[in-house]
Amino acid sequence: MNRLAERWPALLLAVVTAACLLRIYALIDVVSQQGFSATDAASQRLVAYSAGALGCFIGALLFVAGLLPARPVHTAGAPLFGRDAEMEPRGRPGLRRAFLVLPALVVLVLLGDRFGPWQPRGQDVASAPPVEPAPRPEPVSPPAPPQAAKPIEPTPVAPALPAAPPPQAVPAPAPAPPPQVALAPPTPPEVLPSPPAAAPPVTVAPLPPAPPALPTEPDGHRDAVVWLAVAPDGREIMSASTDHTIKLWDISGKHLIRTLGVHRDMARTALFMPDGVTALTAGDDGEIVQRKLSDGSVLHVFSSGANGGVNKLAISPDGRRAVSGHDTGNVIVWDLEKGSVLHVLTGHDWSISSIAVSPDGSKALSASIDGTLKLWDIESGRQLRSWHGHDQGAYGAVFTADGHHLVTGSGDLTIKVWDLDSGREVKRFEGHEGTVYALALSADGKRLLSGSLDGSARLWDMESGNQTALFDSRTGPIYAVAFAADGTVLTGGYDRTIRDWPAAGGDGVVLFAGAPQ
Repeated sequence: MNRLAERWPALLLAVVTAACLLRIYALIDVVSQQGFSATDAASQRLVAYSAGALGCFIGALLFVAGLLPARPVHTAGAPLFGRDAEMEPRGRPGLRRAFLVLPALVVLVLLGDRFGPWQPRGQDVASAPPVEPAPRPEPVSPPAPPQAAKPIEPTPVAPALPAAPPPQAVPAPAPAPPPQVALAPPTPPEVLPSPPAAAPPVTVAPLPPAPPALPTEPDGHRDAVVWLAVAPDGREIMSASTDHTIKLWDISGKHLIRTLGVHRDMARTALFMPDGVTALTAGDDGEIVQRKLSDGSVLHVFSSGANGGVNKLAISPDGRRAVSGHDTGNVIVWDLEKGSVLHVLTGHDWSISSIAVSPDGSKALSASIDGTLKLWDIESGRQLRSWHGHDQGAYGAVFTADGHHLVTGSGDLTIKVWDLDSGREVKRFEGHEGTVYALALSADGKRLLSGSLDGSARLWDMESGNQTALFDSRTGPIYAVAFAADGTVLTGGYDRTIRDWPAAGGDGVVLFAGAPQ
């Protein structure tokens, strides 16, 4: 029984401690959102419950340790005779009573806090929704400059009227002076708000007149014209387009002779063979196709295989060799007579952007989109020279008639003339505002024609380096240029048309229109 008397107060104190902890847990969330304040009710309750829980917990430990006995006890093994038998230890009755009263007080506080009249009905502090913290103020922007409108003035107050003089007595021996009447102080003149400022007059510039619509014809190209070649007799033009087709045109009759062929991907190059009866065409599908001009029938297909699409193609003057540049950076020399591969030339790190063959057919020039130029011996496949010719891609390349000089255009907006014996730049033409994409030399070698992504073609004097004519399409980039037999200039480009321009400059005419879009 004595042991039970020591255990039930400890159990009671432990239960009350747990109840206090539950209330403390509920109040912590509220206080953390509101902030702790000595005058705040929630903060005061949190402190009170914390003190109560601590006191009950200490009392429970004391009762469990047997330090607050219910009646006097003897120390284990102590004799029960003599002075010790007369003076029995009494324990700590005052402290025991205090720890027995403490849980009762805490329970009363718990009940009063939950059901007391000061508690709002139906709402518990611990279960109340958390108070949202006040939003942080947004940074204040600098004040805007004052507008033209004036600030609104306060509403004016009408001035007080002076008091009327009293009526004079009738009759009167003499008119009495009117009594002095104190007038209200004068009020400032009424200031009315100024009317809103009238909107300033607005002048709207009209759009420039739209350029006249380009003519169309059903047989025209449906996409950009990227290559032009003039037949040796000057009577026909062959064009290649990103619409995959190769077309053959009659210049004098100004009509389409036939669609010579279709590639499985973009067509890039179309060249007349020296025999005058066949053509060689190439495209992104990696095929070089030999076709009959009379009906477009295919005579032979040269496939580049894993070397990739054919970006550019050139033929030796005797028609025995063809050199192709590919998007893998490889250059292939083809034996057209045997229908075989003579060499696969490697060394470029980037896609090939231009190919040219020397007038004697012994050398080939390849250029890549990183501006690197390489000179090759066609028969042996040996690299003769390599140099970095341009800061950007080299597009368009043509040998001069002597075979010792080369002209290249570039994305760095320049046209350069190179001495192939030394590899030095000997002349530079400047004036284009976009990538120089295509070049052609006149038959006499005295004039250079350039086409650019800036939408213009320009004619240059090879001797002086001066620009002699400008041809502005105003309809987008020019991708292909050629000289007609009569010396006029031919261009093809983004607008799907083939145009003829006077050699002296001026406006061109649409020779062959594109198909309707």
